[in-house]
Amino acid sequence: MPGDTQARIYRGYPYRTAQGGYVVKVEDHRGLHVLDPGPSQDLRNHSPDGFAWGYGGSGPAQLALALLLDATGNPELALRDYQAFKNQVIAGLHPDRPWSYSREQVLQWVGARGLLEA
Repeated sequence: MPGDTQARIYRGYPYRTAQGGYVVKVEDHRGLHVLDPGPSQDLRNHSPDGFAWGYGGSGPAQLALALLLDATGNPELALRDYQAFKNQVIAGLHPDRPWSYSREQVLQWVGARGLLEA
């Protein structure tokens, strides 16, 4: 469940899905599975193709929204702050290399900005 206390690692792979976006997987207590862009697209559909990174466009915006939503379980926070997360984190990921980012790192970013609700 998004926003739970389980450890979670997000892993990006620079190869395309059938829809055209890049593959992002989640490693958690269930194993390794693909991060579904659907829940974030239900909030705001920037990229019907799915996820991307390494620049400031629509695919990175979708990824930033998906990561904040999945890590926090808070749609309002995710919608409010995903553009800043995109600009500060997602746009800086190398577009042609795999990457990993933990749920803890996402929550640290949120906390450093004073975005967690008391």
